Amino acid sequence: QVQLVESGGGLVQAGGSLRLSCGASGPSLSQNAMGWFRQAPGKEREFTAAISWSGNSIYLDSVAGRFTISRDNAKNTVYLQMDILRPEDTAVYYCALKADEDASYYEAKYSYWGQGTQVTVSS
Repeated sequence: QVQLVESGGGLVQAGGSLRLSCGASGPSLSQNAMGWFRQAPGKEREFTAAISWSGNSIYLDSVAGRFTISRDNAKNTVYLQMDILRPEDTAVYYCALKADEDASYYEAKYSYWGQGTQVTVSS
């Protein structure tokens, strides 16, 4: 099966930065869109950012301009650069992989998920 391995979460003060990484491996990977979702305590999981195979990206409105998603297709790896972090960004961040190449806002379109990495932003 496909496995997604995440890294880069941690504890930072408001205004700080983190970079999340997620590498995908498995027998059936081919030109896959990838994305990030997050889940804060007491809330539903929420779309955060996604990137198509060709590099087109989409964002949750509240993170646009502060977060940047990128990818290295040769490594099947997606990154989320998180700048000017706010306490409301505190959540578990999940990496996801889609079967086709088009980025999507909808978590149901993604086929595989990582275990999640905790991001905590203090005020």
